[in-house]
Amino acid sequence: MERGTAFLGLDTHKETIAIAIAEDGRAGEVRYFGQIRNEPAPVIKFVKKLSEKYDKLFFCYEAGPCGYGLQRLITGLGHDCAVISPSHIPKKGVHVKNDHRDALELARLHRAGDLTAIWAPDKAHEAIRDLVRARITAIQMMKKYRQHLQGFLLRNGRIFQGRSAWTKAHLRWIRGLEFEHPAHYIVMEENLAAIRDSEGRNDRA
Repeated sequence: MERGTAFLGLDTHKETIAIAIAEDGRAGEVRYFGQIRNEPAPVIKFVKKLSEKYDKLFFCYEAGPCGYGLQRLITGLGHDCAVISPSHIPKKGVHVKNDHRDALELARLHRAGDLTAIWAPDKAHEAIRDLVRARITAIQMMKKYRQHLQGFLLRNGRIFQGRSAWTKAHLRWIRGLEFEHPAHYIVMEENLAAIRDSEGRNDRA
């Protein structure tokens, strides 16, 4: 005997998941289930409980800072779980964030086929993404501290006359600079140390 199909909208947060259920068919009931902890054990318990009631389960949640662990957990239990592109979710009017309503809307839209899923990377691909992000962050921080130091030197009338900045010659010139106030040396050394640290992170990444 067939037990039907259910579409689950999951509004995910760091600590909780708000859940709504849309049963198959236009006349299928759409209801708010409630919240569970965003941890493996409560998720597994919830999914297994639903599996006893429905033949097929189709989960979805918005891509966000919580990553793809939930998607991998649910698919590992044998069910479909789509990670949805937030920019492609149909919006009506001004959207005010509300966990209850957002979960219901995700369930309805998922049942209607109106959501756009994105590719969910496996652990290996996600690790490479994290490495790339770390490298980009290191480069951005290096540029930031270089700009800070250049701004400091410019404010104090120190202008490098060489061809290129951040060469060995440029760094020798910086280290040879003299200032009247001891605090200026501290500012210079702090920025140079931050630049070296960022360069090291960049090389390691």
